[in-house]
Parts: sequence; structure tokens; C-alpha cells
Amino acid sequence: MATKPPKGDPVQDAPQVAEPKHAAAGLPAIGHTLRIAQQQMGVRRTALTLLRVNQKDGFDCPGCAWPEPEHRHKAEFCENGAKAVAEEATLRRVTPEFFAAHPVADLARRSGYWLGQQGRLTHPMHLAEDGTHYEPVSWERAFDIIAEEISALASPDEAVFYTSGRTSNEAAFLYQLFARELGTNNLPDCSNMCHESSGSALSETIGIGKGSVLLEDLHQADLIIVAGQNPGTNHPRMLSALEKAKANGARIISVNPLPEAGLERFKNPQTPQGMLKGAALTDLFLQIRIGGDQALFRLLNKLILDTDGAVDEEFVAEHTHGYEEFAEAARAADWDGTLAATGLTRAEIEQALGMVLASRRTIVCWAMGLTQHKHSVPTIREVVNFLLLRGNIGRPGAGVCPVRGHSNVQGDRTMGIFERPAPAFLDALEKEFGFAPPREHGFDVVRAIRALRDGEAKVFFAMGGNFVSASPDTEVTEAAMRRARLTVHVSTKLNRSHVVTGARALILPTLGRTERDARGGGEQFVTVEDSMGMVHASRGRLEPASRHLLSEPAIVCRLARRVLGADSRVPWEEFEQDYATIRDRIARVIPGFEDFNARVARPGGFALPHAPRDERRFPTATGKANFTAAPVEYSELPAGRLLLQTLRSHDQYNTTIYGLDDRYRGITGGRRVVLVNPEDARALGLADGSYVDLVSEWRDGVERRAPGFRVVHYPTARGCAAAYYPETNVLVPLDATADTSNTPASKSIVVRLERAPGDAPGSRPGDHRPQVRPECRLEQSATD
Repeated sequence: MATKPPKGDPVQDAPQVAEPKHAAAGLPAIGHTLRIAQQQMGVRRTALTLLRVNQKDGFDCPGCAWPEPEHRHKAEFCENGAKAVAEEATLRRVTPEFFAAHPVADLARRSGYWLGQQGRLTHPMHLAEDGTHYEPVSWERAFDIIAEEISALASPDEAVFYTSGRTSNEAAFLYQLFARELGTNNLPDCSNMCHESSGSALSETIGIGKGSVLLEDLHQADLIIVAGQNPGTNHPRMLSALEKAKANGARIISVNPLPEAGLERFKNPQTPQGMLKGAALTDLFLQIRIGGDQALFRLLNKLILDTDGAVDEEFVAEHTHGYEEFAEAARAADWDGTLAATGLTRAEIEQALGMVLASRRTIVCWAMGLTQHKHSVPTIREVVNFLLLRGNIGRPGAGVCPVRGHSNVQGDRTMGIFERPAPAFLDALEKEFGFAPPREHGFDVVRAIRALRDGEAKVFFAMGGNFVSASPDTEVTEAAMRRARLTVHVSTKLNRSHVVTGARALILPTLGRTERDARGGGEQFVTVEDSMGMVHASRGRLEPASRHLLSEPAIVCRLARRVLGADSRVPWEEFEQDYATIRDRIARVIPGFEDFNARVARPGGFALPHAPRDERRFPTATGKANFTAAPVEYSELPAGRLLLQTLRSHDQYNTTIYGLDDRYRGITGGRRVVLVNPEDARALGLADGSYVDLVSEWRDGVERRAPGFRVVHYPTARGCAAAYYPETNVLVPLDATADTSNTPASKSIVVRLERAPGDAPGSRPGDHRPQVRPECRLEQSATD
């Protein structure tokens, strides 16, 4: 049977620490998966649900965006995907009685873990101005409240419409259509906080802001470089693709400040051999200093240029622009500067160069470790330079592979969720729907927070996600949200964003991926786009968690009808009743979706066109792939400071916390830990098990403090530290962002470690005021 949610918030006074693991998945992953699934769903529901995940006639996993192979296992899911499904398909419920028993002030003191464990939301809920409790509200009244607040705005640009990466293609298309018919491009999304740097760099250099490889390309590669990514936790099914690539003869270089178990050895739970022994994946581990990737790829490019016959001169001459300026900058790279920036040895870089030169087909994969620095866009441009030099874009087994995090974050952008839309997209909308969409750029995430803070935005509407916990500079973000007139969240489960509200607030409960969506006399399905541009259908099968839920497309359509009224020229009622009619319009507006309904009906869906990959055509301003040259940047630390990166534990996905352990890193029973190289810790006089406050330092002079973290001596790169978000988002200044992309620089925070008062542990996750618990500290000391 499923278990009840926790009544009390777990106290994390004394997280336990063991040696890190050196292999991922295997029997422990199976055991953990089944235990979590049984707790949330019970045995029978677990079996019925998990066997439909990522199947051609099933539903898309609400976790990551990794693509599915053509031939699928019966169990086509990973441990963290199963956790995501279990939390959505849970039998636990958050009813109006729950809200009656818990004032918002009480919920605001709870951890994100506790909030998420309570279960599925069942009714629309309203927090009145000066109210203390959320109260049930009808859907009609909820839409009236939103319409009242929007109609009171001086301009549509005083409203912000945020999107999470879980939102389907159909819902995202309708959502941006509503916002633009209303009159604003204020459409920030979670991409602004993660892969915006990738899109910015790739759009400029190859003409499309997406990766250029398909899953089959990984299987055909000679060399795969995985930089700034931890697939064992964040994209576990990627390990199967790397295992297959290795079996086909590929070599793998991993570039990361921390060793990660998933890239050391993968124990594939689908095969007896994998369970028993597993496959070693990484051939060369480059333990790079945080933010040193641009310097590494710049020096590799210099060394390629200096090697006779290493450059694909025919490709460069025919397909690229800007080579001479790039080559001049690359040849200026020097060993001493690179070794200082990267923390690597000359022998390690030379070994990597040998593997690069021996490869005809090279893929570079990356994630947040490359995208969340001030110099992220130049770093990714340098990766593109590296691939262009040897013709590794537009051939099988080669290319760029930014690995997206959330399950439809790429599809949402394709559907027009973007604050800076292309003129051609707006032209197509105007032609199809007969209204003139706004042309002025809107707010991204950081600019939206500033606008809320400064009173320039008054209504905040979120289609999914946990905006407050995902965003940087927690105290600034929360204060900004509280200045809003109205905050609205379309959600499946409770999270911190529901308890950090404007003057009024609404929670609108929606169907999950796992649930049946019946309307208009038949069952509907939605579509998603994975990280490699494959579009396919997703069909839920479970009965909805409550009869009071609406689907995301239905919510948008009813909202639009109420706000825009009879003057709207968009057939919102028709769209709500039949999602095929939405796809017909998508087909007429967005290139690549022609004959959408027929193509997505085929098992497995279809691949979107990608000119650089498919025909070596580069739709850039120059008509060619662009080499670029930028100064090499990296952080130079003051004495006694460390460079902190925020990261996930194995028991979380984005801001959703499934548990309090990080199994692969040896952490159990708590999240307020900071991983520090033992030599750095000794130099700072910090023993393993001591407690510190993390204090970030930035040019504005504001003190940002995350208190009560246990020091863990860990094999990080020298000068570098790591700690989990969202607990450490408080340390990231709102204005510390990547050049060009404006992505928060969450992977390169200069911090000092101050001994916590009394060297005592903190109390509960997410609490900025640690409670001293001497009895717990004494108990831990006895076991150190």
C-alpha cells in the first residue's frame, strides 16, 4: 500500500557522510525506485504506470528531455524518472481541508521537501487579500479574479507569463498566443535559467539554437566529450547511450570539477552483465577548475591549428566564416595561462589532444556546468570552434549536444515561448490569426524579477514550475513576488511558490502527464519535443487525481475567453475541445510541423528539420557557420575564498526534492552540506564535519548568507566547492548573469566560509535561520 505523507518536517541537523560511489544504477537503483514508487502509488498502480513511461503508446516521462530509442525496453525509464512519475501519480491528496488546517504562514515555514510530499492538488484555491488561508474557489470565479487584475493594469506589459519545461507543445502554443493577443511578449521560461546560453551561442554560430545530433549519432561517434554535466543523476538514460557508444568503439572524455559515479561506471539494470559488472565509461577524466572550459577548448584549438593536417580545410573553406580572426586569437593561447585557468596538467591536455586527433567523428555534450557562468556564451562558441575546425558538424556521429533538463523545455521554445521572438514567427502568427502581435521584446526571468521588484509588473502567472525556488537571489525574488497584485500558479503539487504570494493568489490544479484527458467526446493527447528535436505524442492513462482538474490547454482557453472576451478572433472554445485543431494551426505557423497530426500519429513521432545537421546549411547572418574569437575569461579568487557551484543531489529533480540523500556522493539524511577539497579545507582550518555559513561576495557589496552547512571533505577540484540548490540560490546575485544570455551565473559564485555560531548544524531544509541543536552535534561527534 501507499504510505501517508510525513506529518513533521524532517530535521537535518547531522547529515551522515560515507565514501562516494564509483558506479551508478544497478541493484541499488532498482531497489530505491521500487521503494519510492510503492510509497507514493502502491504496488498495483506502480506496475500499471511505470510500464507505460516513454512507450510509443504511453506517456512521456515528466522528468528529463533525453530521447527514446526506436526499439524500447519494457522498462524504458530511469530511477529519477520513476520518482517523477511516482510523485505525479501519487495517491496522496492536498484537499481544501488541508489548506483549512494550515495557514499560509505555517506552510511558508515548511521545507520544499515537506510541501511536495503532501500529494496532488485537487481544487482551485484562492488566497484573498489580507487572507490567512487558501480557500476553495470555482474555476469561473478564479478566471474572473485574473480578468479583474489584468483589466486594471495600465498596460499588458505589467503582466508576466512564465512557463515551465513540463508544459506540452499544445499548451505552450496557446499560452504564447494568449499573451501576444493580450499585447505582451513577457514570456520568460525556465530556459532563461539553464540553456539560454546554449541557444544564444548556437544561434549565432550555426544558425539554430538546438543541438545538431540525434541519438544514433552518439552510437556512431569515435569520441564523446561530456563537459559540465552529470548524466548519472540528471539524465540517467543517457548512460545507456554512452554504454552503447563504448561497445561500438567510442572513447569518452569527461570534463568536470567533481568526479561523478555515473561517468565512471554504469551498471545497466536491463542486462545481467550490466547488473553484475557494469561498463567503465570514461577513458580520460579532466578534473577542471570551475569555469575553465573556455580556456581548455581554446588551447585545444591552438594545438589543432599547430598540427599538420588536423584542420578540415575543405569544410572550413566551404562552410565557415571568420576563420582568420579566430585562428589569430587561438594561436595566442599559452600553456601557463591555460593551466592556471583549468587546474589541469600539461600531460592531461596532451592526452586529450591525442584522443581528439585520433577521432574523425566527435560529439561534445554539455549542460549547466557550461551554461551558468558570466562567460558561458563565449565558452560554448569556443566548443563550436573546436568542432568546426575538424568538420564535426553535419556529419553522422558528430556535432553539438546540449542536453536539456526538463521534458519539454525545448518544445516550449519551439512553440514561441520566448521574450524575444523572431519577426518571422510574429508575421506567421499575424497571418494565421488576424491580430498584430507586439514587436517590442519582453522580460526574461531576471528582468521579470526586477520588474516585479520595482513595481513595473503587477500580475505574475506561472504555467507550471516552482519559480521562487528556481530563481536566483532568493530574498530579492521573494520580496519581488510579494509586491505583485496577483500571483497565479498552474500546478499539480504544492511548492514554495504557492506560499510566497502577491496581495492575492490563486493555485489552479491541472492534469499530469500520467492522466487521461477526455473532452469533446474523446480522449485527447498532447505532444512534446525531446532534447534532440524529436516530436512525439504523450497519452496519459490514469484517472485524474480529482474531478476538479483541468488540463493546461483547457485552462489557457478558458482564461483567454474570459480575459479577451468576444472580440478575440481565436477559436478558443474549439481548441479546448479538440487538440487536433491546435496542431493544425501549429502546422501553419511553425516550420517543420507541416502535416503535424498525421506525422505525430506514427509510432515514435518525427524529427524536426535541422539545416546544419541535415544538409550542412547554416542559416546565420553570414550564411555560413561562424567561427568566433573572444577573450578567455575565468575567475581569479582572492585569498581564502572558494568558487562555489550549485548542483542537484541524486534525490532531486530541478527544485523537486524526492528525499534527503545523495547516494552517489555518499551523503545521507540532509542537504545542507558543502563539498570542499580536503587541502582547501585544511588551509582554511575546517575539519570534516565542522559547520559553516556560506557567504557570497559580489561587486554590489551586499552580504548574501546561507547558514549552517556541514563541511564535507570531498575530491573536488582545488579552489572549488559545491552545494545543493535551491538552498544556495540565496547566494546568487540577481544581477550576476551571463553576458548575452542573461542566465544566472549559478555555477561560479565567489564565497567565503565562516564558522557557524557555535559551529552548530542548521535545522531544516530551506530554513535561513539555523537552529542550534547541541544534542545532535554531540551525538555526531561521538561517531566521527
